[in-house]
Amino acid sequence: MIQAERVHGSDAGYERQHGAYVLYWMQNAVRTDYNHALEYAIESANHLRKPLLVIFILTDTFPDATFRHYKFLVEGLLDVSHSLAERNIRLQVLLGDPGILVPSMAEDACLLITDYGYLRIQHQWCSKVKETVSCPFIMVESGVIVPVATASPKMEWSAGTFRPKITNQFSRFMVDLTPRTLRNSSLGWDEGAHPHINPDALLSHLEIDRSDLPVPIRGGEHAARVQLSWFVENRLANYDQSRNDPTARATSRLSAYLHFGMISPLRVAQTVNAVQDLSTTEFLEQLMVRRELAFNYVHYNQEYDQYQSAIPEWAFRTLDTHCNDQREYSYTCEELDRAKTHDPYWNAMQTELTLTGYLHGYFRMYWGKKILEWSEQPGDAYQTALLLNNRYLLDGRDPNGFAGIAWCFGRHDRPWKERPVFGTIRYMNAAGLKRKFKVDAYVAMVSMMSARVTDEHQGDPS
Repeated sequence: MIQAERVHGSDAGYERQHGAYVLYWMQNAVRTDYNHALEYAIESANHLRKPLLVIFILTDTFPDATFRHYKFLVEGLLDVSHSLAERNIRLQVLLGDPGILVPSMAEDACLLITDYGYLRIQHQWCSKVKETVSCPFIMVESGVIVPVATASPKMEWSAGTFRPKITNQFSRFMVDLTPRTLRNSSLGWDEGAHPHINPDALLSHLEIDRSDLPVPIRGGEHAARVQLSWFVENRLANYDQSRNDPTARATSRLSAYLHFGMISPLRVAQTVNAVQDLSTTEFLEQLMVRRELAFNYVHYNQEYDQYQSAIPEWAFRTLDTHCNDQREYSYTCEELDRAKTHDPYWNAMQTELTLTGYLHGYFRMYWGKKILEWSEQPGDAYQTALLLNNRYLLDGRDPNGFAGIAWCFGRHDRPWKERPVFGTIRYMNAAGLKRKFKVDAYVAMVSMMSARVTDEHQGDPS
């Protein structure tokens, strides 16, 4: 059984519905493995002796999403289509507004199920759908290990306050999720959606920003599982010693797959937990405490992307006090976007995230702190950091991304020594980078990467 805490809404009366199928609206968990909403839907369909139809609504109006995000997502949908077909389940991809298309598809459904989304736009979609559909509507939480409201009833101050609450819940939710078998195939259904998942064809129908290059990694649950296996076999043993060194390449590189729901955090936790190693505890701290703290922040603060709401009161006061301090350097959003600053380390970080859609967590902290230092007003700095984070990073536009930017401005942190511009916000400088890492080697590596990408996409000028 799916834990009751994961299930939101009531399916009361669904047995009296006369629909032709159970409908699963996939939106936040683009996978078949360890997908609680999918397994709940299969159970329901079997109970009703109905087929299960899965739909995904591809909208080209998702905030801040660009071609690289959509390409990664559509590659994942191709994986899901094949995996569902192996389980006798039809996936249909429709283009348009979920608030309109989901109720339309649900007209012939006896039960509507979706995987729970945490962002404001997802709540808006679900509210519109709930107001419109006549059949019961269930949301199942599969994006976190411990359901957010179960982990804590309020927005937490820090990891220190959150950790004891959520760790007490782990044993109840770190349980296997057995795949169910659908008894009534839906492979013959066709409701006017795209009959085959062709990434190039789907992308051609979307009116999206195509100015950014695609990233050098492929989307999909298969690629996610390969990456997890690689990490456990080759990097986990050194994670505790090297995770904070961006030049050591010791992290899991799973954040993009977690963002798109292409791998379950529960599956990742169980896989890592099975390895008895000193690094296991350190990794699980990041996955199960720090990551889920970000979901706590977004869940209890629906203005998570607004400057005054994103940061705590003490941080807002101290930044406001120092907002007119003289800046040694000042850059516009465009200059930062193009990596045109005096700081070669920051420029390399901006270049890496632009080219690859990835940036190590420690570098993200430095990157965000410098945007604060070099902007004329802290509110402008926050919006610039959020814009660049959401546009370029594959794992931007999600709870981790919003919480990470807010952290640079004091969220989930405490006051430190007072200084110009920052006030009592935690400060970082280039000297710390040089002391801890081979940061000049990192700059050289990014420079070579940039030159290679330029040659590949523009041709060698010589």
